[in-house]
Amino acid sequence: MICRICPRNCGADRSDRTGAGYCRMPAVPVLARAALHNWEEPPISGSRGSGTIFFSGCSLGCVFCQNKAISHQNFGKAVTLERLRTICEELIAQGAHNLNFVNPTHYAHVIAALLENWRPPVPVVFNTGGYDSVDTLRKMEGRVDIYLPDLKYLDGDTARRYSAAPDYPEIAQKAIREMVRQTGPCRFDHNGLLLNGTIIRHLILPGQVRQAKAVMDWAAREFEPGTVLFSLMSQYTPWGNLSACPEIERRLRPGEIRAAQDYMKNLSLAGFIQERTSAREEYTPPFDLTGI
Repeated sequence: MICRICPRNCGADRSDRTGAGYCRMPAVPVLARAALHNWEEPPISGSRGSGTIFFSGCSLGCVFCQNKAISHQNFGKAVTLERLRTICEELIAQGAHNLNFVNPTHYAHVIAALLENWRPPVPVVFNTGGYDSVDTLRKMEGRVDIYLPDLKYLDGDTARRYSAAPDYPEIAQKAIREMVRQTGPCRFDHNGLLLNGTIIRHLILPGQVRQAKAVMDWAAREFEPGTVLFSLMSQYTPWGNLSACPEIERRLRPGEIRAAQDYMKNLSLAGFIQERTSAREEYTPPFDLTGI
């Protein structure tokens, strides 16, 4: 498999099971965890939890990644497409409100194959960092019900420094426009659970309140009210070796969180504001092959 799935367009041969390319993953799916998760946005988690399936590897290189064990250190177990479907069915049997594919960008081909001849009885969530090729996303049309993208930055220098992706702002904006085109306005069931739609996420970073405001301005300007939901996240926790980026080697200050939250309220952006208490290590799930 010569891979051109993500915007890196690295052309790596991922046929070898040892993995290759920027994502360092083989063509077959490598998973780190599959379990019900109760800490997504309310219309995703609901009362029983979202059926999260975490893929290993990543097409981004975020220095602050909270899932570094799987995104940077390649922890995970290779499974067959048949086993992946069984895992999905097991999560549905446990009561999952949806199937939530986390970090799926470099495994879009696997998800497309999985859903080609099988339609799950619950919505399918594509939970991504936002660094997605429009061409790849178009192959997901009709298979994905809910897109859950990050919009991390609108500044190329910041994207280069923290995610090794100076083209991230342009790529992510195009990707989100395509996601919204596919899903249309958010649609809910009688219990308030999301059936279709796009939720744009933004994680506030230390010293980057201006960046958060720019992202919110873009979302408010780009989409008509009620078209998308916006999720402002304050769970940032310093992880790993941040010596090269000492300015983010701290937790968010209350004033930073308050300034971003007030800005969102003043914009009248519909969505969710995460409490500061979410900035705890226990909110990151253990990657121990549960459910794999």
